[in-house]
Amino acid sequence: MSKTQTHNDNIDKEVNRNKVIVRTSVVGIVTNVILASVKAVIGLMANSIAVVLDAVNNLSDALSSIITIVGNKLSRKLPNEKHPLGYGRIEYLTAMVIASIVIYAGITSCVESVKKIIHPEEADYSTVSLVIIAIAVVVKVVLGRYVKAQGERVNSGSLIASGSDALFDAILSLSVLASALIFIFTGLSLEAYVGVLISIFIVKAGFEMLKDTVSDLLGKKNDNELTKQIKCLIRSEEGVHGSVHVELPDTMTVADLDSLTRKIEKKVYRETGVILTAIGVYSYNTKNDEAAKIRNTILDKVKSHDWALQMHGFYVNIEAKEMRFDVVIKFGANAQEALQTIQGEIQEMYPGYSIQISPDIDLG
Repeated sequence: MSKTQTHNDNIDKEVNRNKVIVRTSVVGIVTNVILASVKAVIGLMANSIAVVLDAVNNLSDALSSIITIVGNKLSRKLPNEKHPLGYGRIEYLTAMVIASIVIYAGITSCVESVKKIIHPEEADYSTVSLVIIAIAVVVKVVLGRYVKAQGERVNSGSLIASGSDALFDAILSLSVLASALIFIFTGLSLEAYVGVLISIFIVKAGFEMLKDTVSDLLGKKNDNELTKQIKCLIRSEEGVHGSVHVELPDTMTVADLDSLTRKIEKKVYRETGVILTAIGVYSYNTKNDEAAKIRNTILDKVKSHDWALQMHGFYVNIEAKEMRFDVVIKFGANAQEALQTIQGEIQEMYPGYSIQISPDIDLG
């Protein structure tokens, strides 16, 4: 397959993936708007704060999906002179707006529920309203499973999260139905308390959304499974040692390197959907057995420290008495002290050598 054909296939996959995300989100929006409308009417007619708040919860889900689609569309705008790195971070801003709306809705709902506890009003459920609420529970379960399955199919974290949220909403709706049945059969009114419970979960969901967005903005550690998958894909290429910073034999030409890095980038994107914007390259000795012995000796010394997670990028020039390598230092350890310790130990083992050691970050 030619490079052009592979590139076009990748573009087609990305286009299809975006179509699935948008189509699934639209299904969720329509379903949640219908559920919110029906529940709001039932809640107002039955004078049930719990049903009304369940409607608010559905409406906030629909609003989240709408803003997510808008954010996704805006974030795909092409880079320009004013924003040369593109508009990808708009998704974070839209997520923060969504989180703020959800938190506000939850707090407002909680206030109204507490008012109902202080000044209780008797609800009046009809058989039809109970049947509709039960159907709504089933619809939410079906919607949640559908959205989650689509998210797993196209590797979309936002759809998977939305599907899980919908399944949890079904449990909340079931609690509303249960409180209504308890009231009908026992006369015990729990709906205002259920309203408080729903409000708490709405606020919690909003704060978790906000926390995740801020974490994404600051930059967070990669998912361990995804990191392992990417490492396996990269190491499957002949001659490669290491991970996204790859160690390659010192016999490779620039042309070989260019071909290999492009191949790695395409393979990782095709298998995981992750775009590698750059691949760091180190060389490793292949022409000298003594160099390999030195590397193994130094690796043993570095790994003897529990705060040294790994060593890579090792290269030694025996004739010039120069060596260089990177050390991944565990979070919480003092990087400067760690480097000084290793530097002193290696210098003692190999006096007269110029030793360059660089710290690296544990990204997973």
